[in-house]
Amino acid sequence: MKTFTYSILVAFLTFPVLLFAQDWEIDPMPIRLKAKIISVGDGMPVPYAHIINNRTHGGTTSNAGGFFTLDMLNVDSLVISAMGFTKLSFNVPFNYNPDSILIISLKPLNFAIREVTVEGKKNRVNLDGIPSGKPVDIDPELRGDAFNEKPPVIAALFNPLSYWQYYLSKKERRKRAVREAMAIEKNWEMHSQNYNKKIVMMLTGMNDRQADDFMIWFNALNVLPYTSTEYEVRASIRKYFELYKREGRLKK
Repeated sequence: MKTFTYSILVAFLTFPVLLFAQDWEIDPMPIRLKAKIISVGDGMPVPYAHIINNRTHGGTTSNAGGFFTLDMLNVDSLVISAMGFTKLSFNVPFNYNPDSILIISLKPLNFAIREVTVEGKKNRVNLDGIPSGKPVDIDPELRGDAFNEKPPVIAALFNPLSYWQYYLSKKERRKRAVREAMAIEKNWEMHSQNYNKKIVMMLTGMNDRQADDFMIWFNALNVLPYTSTEYEVRASIRKYFELYKREGRLKK
């Protein structure tokens, strides 16, 4: 009798837990995800972000307004990455409504730069009559010997302290990393004016969906440097579009 009563008590306590677990179980089903990617910092849209499905390894890119659509399963996981932002692993909420637009937030990459205080006075030098030097095409915040070029090996003989400081100093390596990141970000902003989906559609005649597929394939080749001129960008798009068609990748 005691054993029977104990069994009933265990069943009574376990039943709500099983019922609760069943309520949260999600059946895999196809959905068309409609979403907008924004920055956590200022709420502005994140254009041309890459969205990859971990299961199919396919994906798409967000447009200039940060919007994208993607056919997937509701249990799939996505990886979202964009220049200047932290990569995000994302799962669709179980209560997602396909008629609504899901907001996805990315965290900007921030580089902490220590404050530098310069004190002292220096006599002014009369520069009248002295010719000016060759103009530098690098922004003031990006200038610096450590960023421009590595010291030659011969410098280890004449100035070993500076030579080894370049390679061993954590401070110098951190400064170079910050300068390089700033340069890449600036080049990317300039590059995005010449390379975007609108230009790809204009040069190739593809529709919106076809241009998304082509840009994912083209970006994976990594043949277009951020410093490419407008002419080089257009020539590369036309060249690789012909290859894209010959390989039978263009879908109607």
